Amino acid sequence: MALRLVSDFDLGKDVLPWLRAQRAALVAAGAGGGGPGVLENNYESLRVLNVERNGNIIYTYKDDKGNVFFGLYDYQAKQNEHLYTFEKDLQVVSCSVNRERTLLAASLVQAAKEGRRNELQPGSRCLTLLVEIHPINNVKVLKAVDSYIWVQFLYPHVESQPLPENHLLLISEEKYIEQLHIQVTQEDGNRVVIKNSGHLPRQRVAEDFVWAQWDMSEQRLYYIDLKKSRSVLKCIQFYADEHFSLMFEAPLDVSLSDSGFKLVNFGYDDLQDQEKLSQHPTLCVFTNHTGSLCVCYCPNFDSWEQITYSVLYFHKGHGKTFTATLGCVDSRVTKGITFLSLDYYVAVYLPGHFFHLLNIQHPDLICHSLFLTGNSEVIDMLPHSPLQSLSGSLVLDWCSGKLYRALLNQSYLLEFLWNTRLDCEKLALLHCVLSCGRDPRRLEAKIIQWISENISACHSFDLIQEFIIASSYWSIYPETSNIDKLLPYSSLLTWDTEIPGITLVTEEISLPLMKVHSFKGYWEKLNSNLEYVKYSKPHLYYNNSVVRREWHSLISEEKKGKRRSTVYVRNILDNAIKVISNLEARNLEPRLTPLFQEEDNHQRLLMGLMVSELKDHLLRHLQGVEKKKIEQIVLDYVSKLLDLICQILEASWRKHNLHPWVLHFNRRASAAEFAVFHIMTRILEATNSLFLPLPPGFHTLHTILGVHCLPLHNLLHYIDNGVLLLTETAVTRLMKDLDNTEKNEKVKFSIIVRLPPLTGQKICRLWDHPVSSNIISRNHVKRLLQNYNKQPRSSMMDTSSFSVEFLPLNYFIEILTDIEASSPALYAFEGHDNVDAKFVEEAALKHTTTVLGL
Repeated sequence: MALRLVSDFDLGKDVLPWLRAQRAALVAAGAGGGGPGVLENNYESLRVLNVERNGNIIYTYKDDKGNVFFGLYDYQAKQNEHLYTFEKDLQVVSCSVNRERTLLAASLVQAAKEGRRNELQPGSRCLTLLVEIHPINNVKVLKAVDSYIWVQFLYPHVESQPLPENHLLLISEEKYIEQLHIQVTQEDGNRVVIKNSGHLPRQRVAEDFVWAQWDMSEQRLYYIDLKKSRSVLKCIQFYADEHFSLMFEAPLDVSLSDSGFKLVNFGYDDLQDQEKLSQHPTLCVFTNHTGSLCVCYCPNFDSWEQITYSVLYFHKGHGKTFTATLGCVDSRVTKGITFLSLDYYVAVYLPGHFFHLLNIQHPDLICHSLFLTGNSEVIDMLPHSPLQSLSGSLVLDWCSGKLYRALLNQSYLLEFLWNTRLDCEKLALLHCVLSCGRDPRRLEAKIIQWISENISACHSFDLIQEFIIASSYWSIYPETSNIDKLLPYSSLLTWDTEIPGITLVTEEISLPLMKVHSFKGYWEKLNSNLEYVKYSKPHLYYNNSVVRREWHSLISEEKKGKRRSTVYVRNILDNAIKVISNLEARNLEPRLTPLFQEEDNHQRLLMGLMVSELKDHLLRHLQGVEKKKIEQIVLDYVSKLLDLICQILEASWRKHNLHPWVLHFNRRASAAEFAVFHIMTRILEATNSLFLPLPPGFHTLHTILGVHCLPLHNLLHYIDNGVLLLTETAVTRLMKDLDNTEKNEKVKFSIIVRLPPLTGQKICRLWDHPVSSNIISRNHVKRLLQNYNKQPRSSMMDTSSFSVEFLPLNYFIEILTDIEASSPALYAFEGHDNVDAKFVEEAALKHTTTVLGL
């Protein structure tokens, strides 16, 4: 299953055995009129009422006499506690207990049984009580009205000493919310009583709303009111004291009726008017620690063939409306749609039909979200009973009384990644798996194994490219806020391929209007996201375009013999040294592949330039982060890029069991070498388009494998098109390893003529062959004659030193000898003292005899 529901609480396992033990103890003591069987018969009355911020769960049940019992399950201690018994046959609407467990608020209505007298006050349908339970003492009636009331204690962030004042929310069916301030005091030791029971101060929080949602973890109230027939979403943040603030207002383009109202996360809602509820769409708000704000909305079903739902990404400034095909017309929708919060994702689930995993951090492209349909194993992965997404990743199944923690199932997602055939699913699954973040090294190894088996299976995107960019992003993102706006998340900029079973429409939406001016925590991040949407268009994602231009400029200057400032080049190369040191410090295992064993200045320049440019980019746009931390982020990011390339190559090397002797030319290529050469070529393609650096030594290894694996005409084609780069290390090894057979001579000569002049001169000196002597002679003569000025010469020539009576050659050699004699230091051949006019004469004669066949 794509989702793993980890059980945090189960009424049947965590509460029922304790209740039975309690009843058995009472029976054994002769204090009860019934036994465990009495509770067994009333098991259906046992249900969860509320989940408080600290994880404690409040539940209720009735005994055989109809008495209402309230209990609490301590999530931390894994223990049950009896809170209070109401000795009347009533039905519980809502219940909440304060943090210290000294006060209990409950709302009750008349049980629906014929012929029973009204147990409540005359003229009232709902009774709201405040009870002192430490120890059980006074009961205060807060409200006795004809409309339903829901209760919720506020839980401040302060977790130290008991607070002298508690705050209770009352939510009325009459569409208002008020806050009660309850002062408590201790009497007779530990006895806690209400200090101001005669008059509890009240404060109106909201009114005229048609929908409200409680966020118990962050102590936030979201509600919607209708202004001139337009829905406006508002949010109130409650603080440790009695203070609360209206944080934002956001217009919503959703259709809501003002004839009723709906509550979300205010406890068990079975008593809300189901007829009225059916007129209300499914709507919920999700946030996470990154500053995201999503509103998920699904109107009433008007078709058995398709369903439409919307997700408004306020933190991105746009919303998406999805239309999913339900498949068989006979397969009617019997359960409502469910929205679940999963950290970086929101899941949309319709039992028996589809499962949609929406990427809320990067929602721009539909291919980064996973849509599954038609597979019974996938679409039936969750319970069919109504699920309620609480704060964080908690999910409550009201019907069964089970509380789950919903997590992405990394193992299943990896298995699905291996088996799926659709490119859109591969892409979405790759990002889902990487976002899980558990044991990244092991995870990367499994993904690399999948890539090596499916290297040519994707047509819509480059697997290696996407893996390198996405994995590097996730290695940095959790550590620094706002980095998601500056580092690329994907190699794709657009996606035009249709996703089977679903269509979407994207629209810009009005941004929330922030109502406060000082922000902390989540609100600071949300405000930052909104400011980015307002003022940062187009996107600020980093790319290597500046690095590409500067690198080509430096290489061009090097070829022309020009030199940049020594300090500038040294700083660039120092950046590369830091990256390699950072990489080696993180990877202590010995490498199988012969990388990082040569200087490779071109790759070091590219590496250093990327560090310099990325650092400048982050310093410009990443506010409030120290320069030293930014420098470390850059080093970690570039190191990660290189490390992933090394991992791919290491995995291929290990899989095909290659050995160091692959670096020698005097042997035939194996199938394993062909496979590794192919992987290296795909790595090169992936990095070239993004202009990413490669580990020093990569091009040498690639060229050596290319010479092994390719016929000469293919080899030269790869060289001429820049796929294989002739490094000095690779060519030097080639000249030394290959003997001078006719075939090898052809290879050597074809490679030498493709080398840059300076490198070619060095390489020719390593090849003892007439061809190399001829090249050396030509270069020497060209160099001597570049600045030659013809001078009057004596008609008498000394021919005693020449062994050949060939006047044109004699005359030419005499000119060269005079030039050399005039400036011996200037025209000495670098690194090869025995190259002179005599050497040129011998080379010329050998070449002539070869040409003439003498």
